Amino acid sequence: MRITTKGRYALRAVSQLAANYTDKPISIRELAEMEDLSPEFLEQIFYKLRKAGLINSTRGPGGGFSLNRPPEEISITEIFDAVGEGMNLAPCAVNGANPCKHPGCITHKVWVKASDHLKEYFSNISIKDIVEANPVKV
Repeated sequence: MRITTKGRYALRAVSQLAANYTDKPISIRELAEMEDLSPEFLEQIFYKLRKAGLINSTRGPGGGFSLNRPPEEISITEIFDAVGEGMNLAPCAVNGANPCKHPGCITHKVWVKASDHLKEYFSNISIKDIVEANPVKV
């Protein structure tokens, strides 16, 4: 399994929103500068995060993005799911399917169980946990 740039950027940006968790939204430009990310790519990611209900957007002067829920209620798994980041260690572990050419594969259950453990691990880490473990200086 390899987390793509999209997944890593999403996690960094949402963590930055959490580190600056206030009533005032933060613009894409500010977030991009804070994290040294492409504003255009961040817009694509935030579209998906907003659609998933993890963040809010505010238009107009002083507008930007903010968390839709408190940081302790948002898990890494939710962020990865929102941006389409798969967390399966093998193709045959996707939703318990077994698309491989070996229907009697004796390792299938190993991949499913390992993928389930990984999902559970990320589900138990909130954005608040990340921020508290790594204070961000803004």
